[in-house]
Amino acid sequence: GENFEQTPLRRTFKSKVLARYPENVEWNPFDQDAVGMLCMPKGLAFKTQADSREPQFHSFIITREDGSRTFGFSLTFFEEVTSKQICSAMQTLYHMHNAEYDILHTPPTNDKDSCSGAGDCNGTSVSKLQRFNSYDISRDTLYVSKCICLITPMSFMKACKKVLEQLHQAVTSPQPPPLPLESYIYNILYEVPLPPAGRSLKFSGVYGPIICQRPSTSELPLFDFPVKEVFELLGVENVVQLFTCALLEFQILLYSQ
Repeated sequence: GENFEQTPLRRTFKSKVLARYPENVEWNPFDQDAVGMLCMPKGLAFKTQADSREPQFHSFIITREDGSRTFGFSLTFFEEVTSKQICSAMQTLYHMHNAEYDILHTPPTNDKDSCSGAGDCNGTSVSKLQRFNSYDISRDTLYVSKCICLITPMSFMKACKKVLEQLHQAVTSPQPPPLPLESYIYNILYEVPLPPAGRSLKFSGVYGPIICQRPSTSELPLFDFPVKEVFELLGVENVVQLFTCALLEFQILLYSQ
C-alpha cells in the first residue's frame, strides 16, 4: 500500500523480532507484533554511505486491557548489509523503478514542442534526479536499520537510554568490553533490583555507572524526560499555549509523525 513512485531507498519494509531474552516473563507476556511495531513504527529502512546514520532513541508504552502498563525504550541504528542476495534485490528494485519511471514520464516522441533538446526535456531531467539518489551495487555500501529494546515495569528513561547506548557502543567498538556482553545483559535483567520508593540506585553499565531514581509515594509520579526537549520540539509559544490550555482544562490533541 505504499507509494511506489518513491525510490526503493525511500520506501520502508516489514520488520520482525530477531531475538528476545528471556523467552518468557510471567508478569509480562511478550507481544511480538506490538513490540515490533512500536520499536520500528515506520518499518525497516535502508540507507547508503551517503546518508546520515546516527543512532536514534525513542520510548513507548504498552497498555494492556486491564490498564497495566509496561515501558519500552528503543535504540535504532544502522548495520552494513552483508547478504549479497539483499544487495542484489535492492539493485533489481532500482532497475524496475527506473524502467517504470521512464515509461510513465517520457513524453511522446512526436511532441517536438515539449523539448527543445535532448537534455532540456523536463521528463528527462526529473528522471535523472530520481536516478541521482539511487543504489549501485558496485559502488555503494548498503545499510539496514536494526533496533535493540529494553522493556521495563517503570519509566526509567535516562537509565535505559544509557544502558542501550553502552550496549551499542560495546558492539561497534573495535575494543571488546571488559566482560562478555551477555554478562551485562544478565546483570541488568536478574541482578539489578528496582530502587525502593524515594531512593536512588546506582549500578555498573558496560562503560560506566548508571543511576535510577524513584520518587516516594508522597511525591509526584516519575517523569524522567528532559523538559528541554519539549521546548526544542514545540517552541516556547506552543509550550505556553499548551500550559494555558491545561490550566483551563481544555482538551489537548498532539499530532505527530
